Amino acid sequence: MGDLNAIVGRLKAQLGAPVGPPAPLDGGITNRNYRVGFGGREYVLRLPGKDTGLLGISREAERRANEVAAGLGIAPAVAAADAEYLVTDFVPGRAMASADVRAAIEPIARALRRFHDSGTQLPATFWIPDLLDEYARIAGPDLPAGYEDTRRLSQRIAAALPLRDPVPCHNDLLPANLLRLDDGGVMLVDWEYAGMGHRMFDLGNVAVNNEFGEDDEERLLRAYYERAPSSAERASLRLMRIVSDAREAAWGVLQSVISELEFDFNAYGREHFDRLVEAARDPRLEEWLDAATA
Repeated sequence: MGDLNAIVGRLKAQLGAPVGPPAPLDGGITNRNYRVGFGGREYVLRLPGKDTGLLGISREAERRANEVAAGLGIAPAVAAADAEYLVTDFVPGRAMASADVRAAIEPIARALRRFHDSGTQLPATFWIPDLLDEYARIAGPDLPAGYEDTRRLSQRIAAALPLRDPVPCHNDLLPANLLRLDDGGVMLVDWEYAGMGHRMFDLGNVAVNNEFGEDDEERLLRAYYERAPSSAERASLRLMRIVSDAREAAWGVLQSVISELEFDFNAYGREHFDRLVEAARDPRLEEWLDAATA
């Protein structure tokens, strides 16, 4: 707790006197998170996990993305930040389960569209083929069987959906990173993987991580584009679901090597890899690739 106590001591000059001890928050599998009080207000304090820069995280991009999203009303405000911590306002609400996300597809889609179209330039790029190459380089001999097949499939999908016009993206839309507010609104939290990327990755990411069916996907695309989606957009979403699982599977492999947190990263990676393999066996895969290219 030495580093935590030192950071709390430094923050009191900016945020006011600490109120009570920091309370750990559950749910994070990359960092350590605490609910803290300063000067009569409540905040969330994040301390980065070990070697998180190896995961493709830019703390400057995280801070900038969080600030922009807060200005759009879709994220908690940033109160303080440097390389060692990020402090955001504590917002009353609860992390969603997948069923909650499926019930709130429209406001989530609108929030993503606002951020994507904000014109923000982030000092990091988030592109899965590059990440998979980098994760493989770092993990070395610890790569599981099938990793190379996953990387080749991601490259095929990237050829069909090239990163021509990158936009600012969240890139980590697990249910725990979507907050249902007490007033019924929705906010996006945990912006550490934010970077310039493919807007369809965010849509595929939220869809696959929250078990969207085809009707849910249609709702997502209609709300995002404010019109009926094209065949190419439907196909692109299906392909980006696969790419999202490729990222999660590879992330689990790398975290099993570098992380100090008590979590079964190998099992996490296998879960996503198995789902990726199942999706890649869909007989419609080639149709999706052709439709997305068209």
